[in-house]
Amino acid sequence: MGDYVEALGLVFQWHVLLVIGGGTLLGLIMGALPGLTAAMAIALLLPLTFGMPPVMGMGMLLGTLCGAIAGGSVSATLLNIPGTPSSVATTLDAFPMARRGEAGRALGICIVSSFIGGIFSAVVLSLLAPPIADFALRFGPAEYFALSVFGLVIIASVSSKSLIKGLVAGLIGLLIATIGTDPVAGVQRYTFHNLSLLTGVNLLPALIGLFAVSQVLKDVVDYFGPERAEHSKNEMDHASPRWMETLRHWKVLASSSVIGTIVGAIPGAGGSIGSFLSYDQAKKMSKTPEKFGTGHPEGIIASESSNNALVGGALIPMLTLGIPGEAATAVLMGGLMIQGISPGPTLFTDNGSIIYGIFIAFFVANIFMLLIQWFGIQIFVKVLQVPRKLLMALILMFCVIGVYAVDADIFNVYLMLGFGVLGYFLNRYDFGTAPVILGLILGPIAESNIRRALLLSSGDWSVLVTRPISLVFLLVSAAFLFFTLWQNRRQTTSHS
Repeated sequence: MGDYVEALGLVFQWHVLLVIGGGTLLGLIMGALPGLTAAMAIALLLPLTFGMPPVMGMGMLLGTLCGAIAGGSVSATLLNIPGTPSSVATTLDAFPMARRGEAGRALGICIVSSFIGGIFSAVVLSLLAPPIADFALRFGPAEYFALSVFGLVIIASVSSKSLIKGLVAGLIGLLIATIGTDPVAGVQRYTFHNLSLLTGVNLLPALIGLFAVSQVLKDVVDYFGPERAEHSKNEMDHASPRWMETLRHWKVLASSSVIGTIVGAIPGAGGSIGSFLSYDQAKKMSKTPEKFGTGHPEGIIASESSNNALVGGALIPMLTLGIPGEAATAVLMGGLMIQGISPGPTLFTDNGSIIYGIFIAFFVANIFMLLIQWFGIQIFVKVLQVPRKLLMALILMFCVIGVYAVDADIFNVYLMLGFGVLGYFLNRYDFGTAPVILGLILGPIAESNIRRALLLSSGDWSVLVTRPISLVFLLVSAAFLFFTLWQNRRQTTSHS
């Protein structure tokens, strides 16, 4: 109790609160800009923390992380461009809602869902960090492969129009994921002696190409086509947080926040898996699953509450085990070590007041995220008042600059444009682009872990079913697949 009281004194000072608020604002801005990631935002601020007290410095970095993840929903809603990979699922319903002239409503739901998901994970982080981290530590290669299979099965559910087309799009993502250097043998695959492909296809050009460039191409075709699309009109609605509408779907909020926190606590799982799992679960729980993908609030709530809950979950293995889950938490851990604090099991006993101060700073960062978005929502929707043809030109320009700036490699720009063309045709023929991204993200995880599992078991495939956690994931995956097939067949029969 004494540590908590001391921690409150460390956080609630005007200059500490100001720094946390500033980090959150910068994170929101960078998260909303395509091509700028949460890890990049944290890395930019990391040098500023050198002379700061630990709680102040970590509070600023945590605010940046919270803001970046929440900011990804802004461009996902208004432009169909996920600001971060975890916002891909948000585009499925938020953008169609915005195209109906309800951008303010969509952003309002995003704001409330993000806040509730973030606060939920902060509570779990404060109360249950050690036991959850102990569970996450039980994951070996077999469990990670089974989790990847579970994520790949979700492809069948997020492809709302056709199960076969969704699976084909997912397989395209898996095939693209095989490009690069073999993760185990170290040989080159499908690189055609191109040095830029040695490390595989960069996710950022693929993400921006499939969503941003394909949307630009679609708008150009609509604009110059024989019939202009009705949704090209930039309509506006009342922009404010939608508390009652969001809380009305409390079951989706609760389940998605739990899923996001658990997936976040599993190192390497990633935000995309969490948001898609939550989206799929919400769709299965819903009384109107056919509305998902058309601008349904439950789809937005599931994605946004999950990917913000993931932040608190990802801090659990980082703080208790010293294992960063992904790039952003790896940079965060670097910031903690710069302060002379080593993450691990002894962190809570050796630096009690500091670690509890970091927990409280995480709560405060989520509150700042809510307030900044609350007052900024009126500014966000002004984007829709920019003429569409000018907006698309600006988006394309910023995409090219952002992709090139990552590695200063012009090949990434060509890659982005190629994915843009691919995304345009996938959307035009109802294959969808979300399954491609999911396949691209999960492909390397699945491949590397199944090969490690087989190496450790001397080629014995039974390792996948003799380990309890792996078996559960595989059984649930099979159940999900059969349920989706049955649901699709029932809908087809009812329409015929």
